[in-house]
Amino acid sequence: MFKHFSLLVVTALILSSCGGGTSETAEAENAGPVISVKGSDTVLPLTQKEAEEFMKKVPGASITVVGGGSGTGITALMDGSTDICMSSRDMKTSEQMSFTEKNMDIQEVIVGFDALSVIVHPDNPVTQLTREQLEAIFTGKVTNWKEVGGADAQIIAYSRESSSGTYEFFKEHVMDKKNYASSVLNMPATGAIVQSVSQTTGAIGYIGLGYLTPSVKALSVSYDGGTVFTAPSVQGAKDKSYPIARPLYYFYDATKKDQVAGFVDFILSDEGQKYVAEIGYVPVK
Repeated sequence: MFKHFSLLVVTALILSSCGGGTSETAEAENAGPVISVKGSDTVLPLTQKEAEEFMKKVPGASITVVGGGSGTGITALMDGSTDICMSSRDMKTSEQMSFTEKNMDIQEVIVGFDALSVIVHPDNPVTQLTREQLEAIFTGKVTNWKEVGGADAQIIAYSRESSSGTYEFFKEHVMDKKNYASSVLNMPATGAIVQSVSQTTGAIGYIGLGYLTPSVKALSVSYDGGTVFTAPSVQGAKDKSYPIARPLYYFYDATKKDQVAGFVDFILSDEGQKYVAEIGYVPVK
């Protein structure tokens, strides 16, 4: 069972750990890296955990972790208001060009993998959908559960807002780059989708695997027209049997390498990757 994260509309956590020097000299000697991290709500709970553990090991380290979406994190990285951007999608060509124009050399690190999970209310009798059915639901062509084998009830679809990397990934890899229907309700945070689906019998949404809780039900998905259906899982993302798997990224400016390297190296270490698995994602090694 995956860890149940706080269902807040705006998710933010400020973590700090300070050395206990008795003079300015002692404090300077104990000073650790000060790092700000911003971006993907999917990567947020993982980074919160990694930051907590890193600061236990490094006296004086201070790490601020804030969600808000991959696009928000990339914008913050571009304007210099964050040191590390968390992202659940690759960087767009237009974003890469913008960084190039600003003479910023952006480094990319994959910190884990996710199985993007489609969720419904636990009382919904539907247990599986094809990619084509998901596309039809989120583009508004299918509006009643009876059209996909369920009860005669209205479908209420929830999505992340457009600044979210999960929004972009779902649109590209599940909806075949088609536009969301105007009836789809955009939510500002992943936790808000979990909460809304858990309280609405006819609801459907999508979340990162690490947010999956008993309050919602994950559907099995087919990408071969309905021949094989696979449920989201760590193993499914690892062996690529689950079709909606994706990398989770950190982006940072090369000029900040010395500042962020210790934290990034910690996440990629055996200990750091252990926490990736504990949160409910797939380690990179």
